[in-house]
Amino acid sequence: MSGKIRYEKILNKAQLFAVTALDGPILVIAGAGSGKTRTLAYRVAWLVERGVPPKEILLLTFTRKAAKEMLDRAARLTNRRCREVSGGTFHSLAQRVLREKAERIGFSRSFTIMDRSDMEEAARGLISEVDGERMPMRFPKSSTISNIFSKAVNMETHLSEVMEIEYPQFLPILQHIERMLQVYKEYKRRNNLMDYDDLILFFRLLLKENEDIRLLLANRYRYIMVDEYQDTNTIQADIIRYLGSSHKNVMVVGDDSQSIYSFRGANFRNMFDFPVYFPEAKIIKLEENYRSTQPILTMTNALMDQASQKYTKCLFTRRSGSEVPLTIGTGTERDQAVYVCRTIEALLDEGRSLKDIAVLFRAAYHSFELELELARRAIPFAKYGGFKFMESAHIKDLLAHLRVIINKQDILSWGRLLRLMKNIGPRKSQAIIDWMKKEDVLPAGVDKWPGGNKEKEGLVELAKLMSALSKANLRPDKAVGLAAEYYTPFLRERFDDFPRRQLELEQLISMASRYRSLRAFLDDLSLEPPASPVDVRPLGKEDYLTLSTIHSAKGLEWGIIFIIWLVDGRFPPEKSFLNTESLEEELRLLYVAATRAKDKLIMVYPGQGALYNSEGWGGNYRGGPSSFIRALPQDVIEHRSFASSYISPGDTTLSSGLFAESMGPPAGDSSGLKPGDRINHPAFGMGVVARFQGEDRVEVIFKDWGTKLLHLGYTSLEKV
Repeated sequence: MSGKIRYEKILNKAQLFAVTALDGPILVIAGAGSGKTRTLAYRVAWLVERGVPPKEILLLTFTRKAAKEMLDRAARLTNRRCREVSGGTFHSLAQRVLREKAERIGFSRSFTIMDRSDMEEAARGLISEVDGERMPMRFPKSSTISNIFSKAVNMETHLSEVMEIEYPQFLPILQHIERMLQVYKEYKRRNNLMDYDDLILFFRLLLKENEDIRLLLANRYRYIMVDEYQDTNTIQADIIRYLGSSHKNVMVVGDDSQSIYSFRGANFRNMFDFPVYFPEAKIIKLEENYRSTQPILTMTNALMDQASQKYTKCLFTRRSGSEVPLTIGTGTERDQAVYVCRTIEALLDEGRSLKDIAVLFRAAYHSFELELELARRAIPFAKYGGFKFMESAHIKDLLAHLRVIINKQDILSWGRLLRLMKNIGPRKSQAIIDWMKKEDVLPAGVDKWPGGNKEKEGLVELAKLMSALSKANLRPDKAVGLAAEYYTPFLRERFDDFPRRQLELEQLISMASRYRSLRAFLDDLSLEPPASPVDVRPLGKEDYLTLSTIHSAKGLEWGIIFIIWLVDGRFPPEKSFLNTESLEEELRLLYVAATRAKDKLIMVYPGQGALYNSEGWGGNYRGGPSSFIRALPQDVIEHRSFASSYISPGDTTLSSGLFAESMGPPAGDSSGLKPGDRINHPAFGMGVVARFQGEDRVEVIFKDWGTKLLHLGYTSLEKV
């Protein structure tokens, strides 16, 4: 090989094959941690060294930053001219071409590109054209309208399908939203405007209908490379097909096992369709992993064996390390939080850094209990994906109604809850607060305010709630439930995504059930790490624990990973069981989470207790570990259990008590049952086997009766 770089000394065999492949289509299946970015950067360097003019190379990524970093890396490797490669996003390429050829699709070249805020502003101005019609409910906010329109474009589906998944509450006015879409399209065309989604939509149309433009671009970009191909949608895949249709010098790099963005329109089948559209394609698998230890890779390989549609790959590494991934069954959700915190403290005692540890979860609200426990223990953390629990507007709103019961002079909470009502703004709310303070009015007397009439009905309803919340010996969970019931109409009015926020309020009820007094519950929610470093470990300014949703953690890595809430109903969520495609995406999501770990992987689930749902306690998650975990071969993971009541306060080492018992593989007994099996009991109905105690006792979580310990000699369990 000619050139400065000795590729054969630097790259492994699969990477070398991909980097130095000759002309023609190439599909690179890059497993997690296998050097995907490195391969693309060296590919650019190799092409430039080989004499390909940089401007004839096109590198498409999902962010301009990613493209720039790759090209800078290639330039440092061999030649500054690598920075002249045409790098960017699908949308930036579309914009450049449409500026030249806009008249072909009925626009002038001076069209304006609308960003998301422009899109929302336009929608806000156009709502009046359809909002005046008689409707059974209010029209969605402009941000929701924009989101529905954008997803329908990227997923190439009807508005109704997007709404059924994300905004089913607005289906009764589907016809009005469809009318709104037509008005919006006419508005853009009339004013020579394109939104962000139009760029790739019209770019594809331009390529499809104009052979001369396809040939022009094929001559301009003789070598095309695409990063993260598994995250492309159908529109983007079509664009690549058209751009490479004549010369076929197209290299796409991706991992079908890490396709987790279907909600944004990403279609993992693009990975499988590429060899269909380019039958001559070479398929190269990058399977050597540079991140994780072999036991972690062995588990993640086994995890993806469960997928029905995949490119089979077997990740391996030369890294040392023999710790098998752990699955920890905790007693309750609180035990889960305590276990994670105590294990983190033990790891810090062993010399680990907080920066090297992350806790990952399926949805932002899954970390609420953990956030409170971290605050109690003064462990600093940063959260990515969603808001911190106490920063969420709807959580603050709800708690304001409870805080004024404990402290009737809490003017901040009074102001917040009063301003929720119609006809009460900042000035009037302050007048009510001043009156209550001057007259020493109890919360239940707020409706006696003499200052107005329009807000009277709202104040009467508020007074009823305050009266109910003021009753002696009211359980905290009952108090939160009453406040949530009162607040629900405001939630529905204020937030278009209220179903998700409703789940978070239900989580608050679940948390309150563990307290004996409302004051103790509210005090714990308000806990913050102390300002003074007394009794706090000496941490550097940048040393903090990472909490993150899995989607926000993609592409990152940590030495130690905790994955929490691994129970059916939470991860995977209940709705994913409705179809195979959704369930397989959840499987890939767990794969992404697990492959973030370099040295240690710990998967945690609460095995007891029930979740609160809109119909009361119980039933919306299945006991035992996630079905994904139960399906793994037992030699790739180690099962243990933990309950905080087992641990004495002085126990802080991994070896002396954090794990109360080693469960071993979840085995069954002579009855033929095993943990995770669904059963039917003649008295208690449907349930799930949680664990065995000895040879003759079994713990079962029943949908309507909670957890029961049954003696197999005196009960009849029918496996379902």
